Amino acid sequence: MELRVAHTTLRFRAPLRTGYGEVASRDLFTVTLDGGGVTGHGEAAPLEAYDGVPAAAVAEALARYSELLREFAADTPGHRLLDACRNAVELPEALAAVDMALWDRAGKRLDRAVAALLSENHLDAVAVNATLGAGDRAGAAAAAARAAADGFSCVKVKVGTGDDAGRVAAVRAAIGPAVALRLDANGAWDVETAVRMIDALAPAGLELVEEPVHGLEAVREVRARVATRVSIDETADEPGALTAAVADAVCLKIGRCGGISGLLSQAALVRSTGADVYVASTMDGPLGIAAAVHAAAALRVDLACGLATLGHFDGFEEPEALRVVGGAIRVPLGPGLGV
Repeated sequence: MELRVAHTTLRFRAPLRTGYGEVASRDLFTVTLDGGGVTGHGEAAPLEAYDGVPAAAVAEALARYSELLREFAADTPGHRLLDACRNAVELPEALAAVDMALWDRAGKRLDRAVAALLSENHLDAVAVNATLGAGDRAGAAAAAARAAADGFSCVKVKVGTGDDAGRVAAVRAAIGPAVALRLDANGAWDVETAVRMIDALAPAGLELVEEPVHGLEAVREVRARVATRVSIDETADEPGALTAAVADAVCLKIGRCGGISGLLSQAALVRSTGADVYVASTMDGPLGIAAAVHAAAALRVDLACGLATLGHFDGFEEPEALRVVGGAIRVPLGPGLGV
């Protein structure tokens, strides 16, 4: 087996302001897994400001995987290849690239879409939310109005950076009462601030508040004290978080889960507690978005997923197969990931 790696940097059209800081660009590693005449593609998309994983660590892990996989024959079962990589360097963001490539390769070999390999009853399309950075209220309102006009059923607003009340009120006024409004603080608040802010913003009509604080016990306390639904994102990476039952919903991400396989396993754990699952992008590239769409479709996720993010990149043309139409991304129909 041969694993080839290409590294590129994608820049945002405008810096993305969040509770964990401002991000202007991101590193992307695209991998090609080649063996027996069938090629699979995947990507690793670390975002150090968000997940604490440096691009250099991912590059080193992928180089080790490339060296290791040369020792395996083309007909080696995929789980053995993935286990070998994990045993060498256990880094989820890098493992995700290999996992995606294995699923892409399997789909191409069988001439079936990945979603069809995962489930006989997958969704045909996945509802997605529009994501608004923590800009000023006028800019947020204009972006929200465009999202509503484009058919999005859910808009997510970044909060925790100042003027939250004004921005949230402006967005609600722009989208009207029928569009769901989701907030994401990226853990910027402490418990007391989170409770105060959620109660103050609740009259705008909130679907849920994502990652109001960091840490299982902090989230548990906030959830116990507010009427609004609470979800976790970054906190989901803590040991025991998936079964801790501290939130109403859990946001899962392809990179943090180590790929499609890991995301499906983690979703099963979350759902065993009665919590909802939804899938989001860490500003991934097209292969990561495609993988997440296939996984969300197989899981029949009800909540809008945070996968409409490719439009944030400058000079980047979205693949036709991943275009958002009417607030949803259709499952790519081609073999494998379909991108």
